[in-house]
Parts: sequence; C-alpha cells; structure tokens
Amino acid sequence: MSFPLSYRPHGDEVLERLRQFYEERSQEVVLARMDVPNQALAAFLKQHPPGRCDYPDPRERLGYWDACLLERSPLRDDSIPCAALSEMDQGLFGGLLGGDVWFLSDERGFISSMVAPLLNDLTELDTLSFRTDSQWYQRYVNQLRVFVKGATGNFGIAHLVVINGLNFVFELVGATKTYLNLDEHPDLIRRAIDLGFEINASLQDTYFEEVPLVEGGTCSFSYQWIPGRIIPESVDPFHMTSVDYFEKWGRAPMEKIYARFDGGVTHIHGNGRHLVEAVCSVKGLKGLLLLDDGDVPPAFEVLGELKKRTGNMPLICTVAFGDFHRALMGYDLIGGVMYKVTDVPDVDTANRCMDMVREYRA
Repeated sequence: MSFPLSYRPHGDEVLERLRQFYEERSQEVVLARMDVPNQALAAFLKQHPPGRCDYPDPRERLGYWDACLLERSPLRDDSIPCAALSEMDQGLFGGLLGGDVWFLSDERGFISSMVAPLLNDLTELDTLSFRTDSQWYQRYVNQLRVFVKGATGNFGIAHLVVINGLNFVFELVGATKTYLNLDEHPDLIRRAIDLGFEINASLQDTYFEEVPLVEGGTCSFSYQWIPGRIIPESVDPFHMTSVDYFEKWGRAPMEKIYARFDGGVTHIHGNGRHLVEAVCSVKGLKGLLLLDDGDVPPAFEVLGELKKRTGNMPLICTVAFGDFHRALMGYDLIGGVMYKVTDVPDVDTANRCMDMVREYRA
C-alpha cells in the first residue's frame, strides 16, 4: 500500500526513522528537516508583509500550503508535509469567549491570531461562557474541514496548539495579574485552569474527530509526525519562574491534558532552560523542541550539555546549514536529535546531505 501523502515520496521510510526517534528513542540516529528557498513563501511575503492583517480566507490559506508543500516534495529529508493551523492560535481561545481578535502575518508564511486580555480581574470569571455553537468555534470547524478536503492524499494537517493552564489564564487577565493571583487568589487561578482544560479538551477532541491520523500518528509542523494522538502544550509561563512554581502550577495541568490523549510535545525558549530536567520528567512527553532566543548560546552550540540533562528525550534544535554540514562531515553530530537545518542553498545540496544523514550513526 502506498504512503497516503503524495507530497512525501518515500514517506514510509521517513515514518520508520521517526518511529525510531520517538518510540524507540534511538540515540544512534540523527534526523534532519532541510529548509531550502521556497518560491511559494516568497510570493506570500510579497503579498503579505509581516504585520497586522485581516482574517484570512481558509481557502486562500489552503492554497498557500498546497503550493509551499508541493514545492518541497522533491526533498528527501525527514519532514512530513503538513499545513499549520496558525490562524487558530491565541485568538481562537479569546474569540470563543467574546474577545476582540486580531491577526498578524510573519516571515514563516504563518498568519497567527492574538487577543487582548478578556477580564479586568479573575473575580469576573463567572461572566464567561464557552459554547461550541459560537462564531469562533464554527470558524475553527470550517477551517478544519476546508483543509482536510483540500489536503487529502497530498499532505497532512498539523495538530492544534494547546493554550492550557497558566497560558490560558494569561488570555484572561494578562501575565502580570496571573503571576500576582498565584499567591493572592490561588482558588480563582484553579477555577480558570479548569475552564481552560474544558475548552482545550473540546477543541482537541474536535481536531481528532475531523482530521484523520496519518498511519496511526499525528502530523506536526515542528515535530513532523509522532505515533498516536499527540498534542502540543507550552510551558512558556514558567520560563520566568522557578522550577518550584512549575511543579506547583504547571506539571499537573500538563499531565492531565496529555493523559486525555496519547501524550504531547512541548518547547523551551532560551530563557527557560533551567526547566529542562523537570519538563523531561512530565508523564506523556514525547519530544522537546529547543528554541534559540534570549541572551543564551544557541542550543546547537551547547547540545552536549543539554543532552546530558535531558537523557533520551527526543530533541529538536535549529542549526544553520554551514554549521550542520561541518559537524556532519566531522562526525560531530549528537544522536537522538532532529536538526532543523536553515539556509540550505538548494534541493540538490539538501538531498546529497541527507544521503549522509541517513547513514550516520552517533
């Protein structure tokens, strides 16, 4: 039986490598996603320069992803082609509760959404109501159906972001008031977290009802494909707190939403690396994306140290092509890592490099 996504030739081979990475947690293999120049992305950026924009037509967004992913199909890297539901970002969660949603295009080809805090303070929590027949829930379902219909047989649909726990409370009252309420009104924080779980569970249930799994796994823009029904959680609120705050307020909501499905993935920014040991011990975590931002060395430069702290957890990190190629040729790549390789000059260069990546054993 042929692989179900035509925009990924030899997709069965890629899934086998991804199974080794996520299920077996092999520390010998290295994987790579190669980012080459993309004409569809360049055309998008010319038409939609980074900045504020209107709510996009889902059919237009589908057309962009179709062109972008078709252009990538000659690549023989470890990516699985999938469209991101970036429009259904923070704005979806705020819009569901009556917030004023605005949209932003960026240099990745994404159009994301945001919303101002909904409440003056958490004592107004009872004024909120969550309904699946609201305009924003229907927009969400409509986009899922448009994407599934247009993508079937060619590419997948990446899983929907989770805005749960303190991330959800941020949506309600902003970050500063959330942090203050942890000590001043913890009961209100817990009630808000419960509401967030209800909304996130409903949205994720709908995603998995509408979007078929690909060969028994979930497509992901950053993590490519993970076996089972996998959701992407965030620990961003704890980047500016101690590990103790994560243990008190972050672990339980994260493990609860992961347990509802087949687990999840998460990311850590540069200013959150003090959390890696705690986050890697979260039940149900399948993979960790290490982001480069803030006043810290790029993850690739300190990957040996980070690997010691994260054990056999599958890691994803970004690296420029020149640095990646030197490490590959020098046999200095660390195993058990998927490398997101930027600034690759062209498809032929990427594919020659991937021939060596597939043979590489750490």
